[in-house]
Amino acid sequence: MQKRFDQELEDRLVRYAAIDSQSDEISPSTPSTDIQFDMLNLLQQELSDIGAQDIELTADSVVIATIPGTAPGPTIGFLAHVDTAPQFNATDVKPRVIKGYNGGEITFPDDPDLVLSPEDHPYLTEKIGHDLITASGTTLLGGDDKAGVSILMTMVRHLLENTDIPHGPIRIAFTPDEEIGRGVTENLPKDLKADFAYTLDGQDVGNIEYESFSADRAIIRIEGVSIHPGLAKGRMVNAANLAAKIVQTLPQATMTPEVTDGREGFIHVTDMNGGSSEMEIRLILRDFELDALEAQGDLVRQVCAAVQATEPRAMITCDISHQYRNMRYWLEKDMTPVELAFDACRELGIEPDSVPIRGGTDGSRLTEFGTPCPNLFTGMQCVHGPLEWISVQDMAVATELCLSVVQKAALNTRNSAG
Repeated sequence: MQKRFDQELEDRLVRYAAIDSQSDEISPSTPSTDIQFDMLNLLQQELSDIGAQDIELTADSVVIATIPGTAPGPTIGFLAHVDTAPQFNATDVKPRVIKGYNGGEITFPDDPDLVLSPEDHPYLTEKIGHDLITASGTTLLGGDDKAGVSILMTMVRHLLENTDIPHGPIRIAFTPDEEIGRGVTENLPKDLKADFAYTLDGQDVGNIEYESFSADRAIIRIEGVSIHPGLAKGRMVNAANLAAKIVQTLPQATMTPEVTDGREGFIHVTDMNGGSSEMEIRLILRDFELDALEAQGDLVRQVCAAVQATEPRAMITCDISHQYRNMRYWLEKDMTPVELAFDACRELGIEPDSVPIRGGTDGSRLTEFGTPCPNLFTGMQCVHGPLEWISVQDMAVATELCLSVVQKAALNTRNSAG
């Protein structure tokens, strides 16, 4: 593979990753954190500087731009999200580049006890000689999804500078709040105006994904009876104790992320906040099939009702809300964008594979709202934690894939017309 994009991708990811743009599930704002505008505003300016057209920041805080077509073809959208995951520290990220990885263990300057080992992460063994980017040990890197941002900006710059490359109209979208499931609203299909789209939010080279979890969120609120602990006998109802009982009653041995994989769903407690008088438990419910997801919600409600029955003086409520749905339900009806990506991948000499995403992407919601949108790889690894890393060369392959997709779509259009 040519090295024409390596340095640009490295420079972009190092620069973008150093910008704190973490989202916040608790915040009701759009975006959920003002710091996401540091990325959104920067990308608006950079898109303008390289000559993109129709640049706008939508009412939903999505940056959208156009690369004009140079040949007949479908309008293809490409998306990446600017926010980083709230599960781990993302402040003061210090990206570092390991040139020509030698295949050994990787240590981290800000946490000497932290080790990234090929024994624990076999994908590393395939990247000997690659240039790797990690953080310094106390933060995530944010390659999820600033790798996707870097790939798309590199593609945009290249296409605008090389107008002899045949492609149809291209729409670029940079979304906020993907990590908390709020990056795509019902407005995006009409704002994007694409026939179909792709998210750049996947992992291993060759992964082209068209199946994701279906997802709901549960919020359990517990109101106890508060009184001075010295006078509490027979009177206090400790909300924290009831919260612990709810969590322990859920099926810990069979339905948590720690004990499930493949096509198994899970119930995951993400946050517990409060004290003896009031508690809030936040959970995410995940499964590939809607009936199983509904059964998870019923189970959570049943557990709440059972604990409520043990203490009628408390007030326990359980609210379950829709997050996103398995994109397969729509994409399997028309696999055109998936097959296009598969063919483009093969043209690069890479056999594509597709495994169900044990999570979701902006494409899950965008597909549900009417714009088919499978997910393409970026190379990101060990996301949402301090061991996060990515190969610059993997990002370059992803850039080549995007270029292959848009050219192949134009070629298919020409062949059909001919």
